[in-house]
Amino acid sequence: MKQIQTNVVFEVLESSTSKIVALQGSSRSGKTFNTLLWIIFSYCNKNTGKVISITRRTLPSLRSSCMRDFLEILRNNDLYSEIYHNKTSNEYWLNGNLIEFFSLDMGSRVRGRKRDLLFINEANEIDYESFNQLMFRTDGQDGEISCILDYNPHDQFHWIYDKVLEREDCQLHISTFMQNPFISNTLRQELLRLKESDPDYWRIYGLGQRGQSRSLVFKFHTCNEIPETAKLLSYGLDFGFASDPSSMCATYIDGDNMYSKELLYKKGLTNQDLAYEFVKLGLDRRDEIFADSSEPKSIEEIHRMGWNIKGKKKYEINYGIDLIRRYKLHITKDSTNALKELESYKYIEDRNGDPTNKPVDKFNHFCDSLRYSVVHKLSYPNYGRYAIK
Repeated sequence: MKQIQTNVVFEVLESSTSKIVALQGSSRSGKTFNTLLWIIFSYCNKNTGKVISITRRTLPSLRSSCMRDFLEILRNNDLYSEIYHNKTSNEYWLNGNLIEFFSLDMGSRVRGRKRDLLFINEANEIDYESFNQLMFRTDGQDGEISCILDYNPHDQFHWIYDKVLEREDCQLHISTFMQNPFISNTLRQELLRLKESDPDYWRIYGLGQRGQSRSLVFKFHTCNEIPETAKLLSYGLDFGFASDPSSMCATYIDGDNMYSKELLYKKGLTNQDLAYEFVKLGLDRRDEIFADSSEPKSIEEIHRMGWNIKGKKKYEINYGIDLIRRYKLHITKDSTNALKELESYKYIEDRNGDPTNKPVDKFNHFCDSLRYSVVHKLSYPNYGRYAIK
């Protein structure tokens, strides 16, 4: 067997006593490759009779990354044998340990047998429910790693940050390509170019720091409060009741900046309840409230209670999105539900993982109220920053 070359990621895994190790890093930081090295040369060497699951969102991406690297490591170190490789079920036996590869679109495997060690590659691609289902069936030993996640931090508000990293049994390690001595100088220089050409990409893929996904519908910033110079545009209201919340926001404009604040996010509210909420919020009855025009009965009932509520104009969803994206969007930090939605409201991705122009039909209650608050007012070509002076 050849002398294996590892970087700091291997050392972190070797010394960790945490149940979960989260490997956050830039591109080519070696987090995936060194995790596989650790599984092969440390975990499987010290243990026998264990079940190790290596998973990713889709099977094609899993095959082209972890499975390919895993088999390459075995072959380069004269450890590979056809006898121990079940190509049909994507399993390999190593020193009496079963290593299985499966994707999260294989529901029976996600909710299948228990395991001793779980490695989730590109964990930012999966949802929180899938993570929980996998963890429920992962039963490691105390004082030992039972779950490893690796990911590029391109989602600024991903569930990993508040659901996993906040756990007392989780260890976070951040790595960058600069700590990986095995990448070529050509690739190193290419990554360094991002520092000047694309600071956002550099922060995520160069420094391994948190950023926003390119599939997010809205790029946004947070602010403590609405600036005094910002002028109220209107209020937006998305109706809900049993399974979906009613969501209301106030949207303001200040030059090229748009500010929005979550005012309401509750389930089970009748139209009368909504009118009462308006009173508690201190709304002026003359202020314009734009709501979903597919609820004409609710709009009429609230209007008869003395509120200046109107159905928003019927435009394509992308038209309203485009109006918002013409501005630099700011959301107040106390708009907790709005921020959770915005971090998950993304364009549907194609089979290559590239965003389409169609947003998902979920995580959009606040987002819909935001659209309603702007689409009527900003549809006029001479409004605001486009005004003829």
